Amino acid sequence: MKNNLSRKVAIIGIVGLPANYGGFEIFTEFLVESLNSVFDITVYCSKRSYPVRPTTYKGVRLRYCPVFQANGVQSICYDIFCILDALRYADSLLILGVGGCLILPFLRLFGCRKNIVVNIDGLEWRRNKWSKAAKWFLKFSEKCAVKYSDHVVGDNKVIADYVEKEYNKNCALIEYGADHQFIQKPTAELIAKYPFLTNSYAFSVCRIEPENNVHLSLQAFSAVDRMPFVIVGNWHNSSFGKNLWEHYKNSPNIYMLNPIFDMEILNVLRSNAIMYIHGHSCGGTNPSLIEAMFLGLPVITFNVNFNRETTEEQAFYYSSLTELCEIISAISQTELNQNAIVMKNIANRRYTWARISKCYQELL
Repeated sequence: MKNNLSRKVAIIGIVGLPANYGGFEIFTEFLVESLNSVFDITVYCSKRSYPVRPTTYKGVRLRYCPVFQANGVQSICYDIFCILDALRYADSLLILGVGGCLILPFLRLFGCRKNIVVNIDGLEWRRNKWSKAAKWFLKFSEKCAVKYSDHVVGDNKVIADYVEKEYNKNCALIEYGADHQFIQKPTAELIAKYPFLTNSYAFSVCRIEPENNVHLSLQAFSAVDRMPFVIVGNWHNSSFGKNLWEHYKNSPNIYMLNPIFDMEILNVLRSNAIMYIHGHSCGGTNPSLIEAMFLGLPVITFNVNFNRETTEEQAFYYSSLTELCEIISAISQTELNQNAIVMKNIANRRYTWARISKCYQELL
């Protein structure tokens, strides 16, 4: 039970709660459910992103940044504002991402003794979408995060190994939970809205970015007309996404859906697929991948070390359009069924909120 002596924890670096944006928001929502009886938690939210602003949610306090956006260039100032505000009362700060961590050296210089835990997310500075200046800044922020925090968290062994080699500092390996997912049968209403639910189909959900290899997935399912391909993403947020939308929107076996934040609907669409396509080429342990694994979906994923580590070398891997087409064409139902069991077993063992929250509790 919480009492007046409860340790005060501030969580910084997300758009806010309730979760309606991305992986870190979903992570925070389920983490606070596990830890709200242990700590006195405050979660920082972007005032501009929440027209309706409750003061509490799932047993934690919500505090709104009145000025800055949580995304884009303003996210740096947003995180710094939230960090400085949290110093007034919090015993521990959990910072998600490195954008605002360039303030940490100054805090330590002026004697800040707060317990600071930073999840450095994926290795953002490696992403091709950033300019040279942006990559330099992100790399510098990463260095500040690692050097001046009390505890560093990596969500993938590849990232943990990188931190220890690059900075000679211990990095806690803590992935994400996925056992909030559950298989749901489609209702008549959803079948009417999404008629592909009555057939076998492949599924993917991701941000529409080149590094998620969305173009390869679309090209493959256009070339191999074995089954429909359903993909959910933010098509209209970039020229890359808009161009793909225009090119493939009339393809008979491709269903391009806009972002779905209703987890119940997303669960229906995802859990009734017969395979999951994961094209991410950089980052760490991706929440959408482990959620698909927990639902018992066979996984076909882009061949990079992050994904191989997450799936313990047990998924189907592709590095090119040709390889993806070959897998889609040749994979048998027996192979899919066997892989589904393997993915589910890995998720049951590694990606549960009980295990993840216990690890964070110890650090905080």
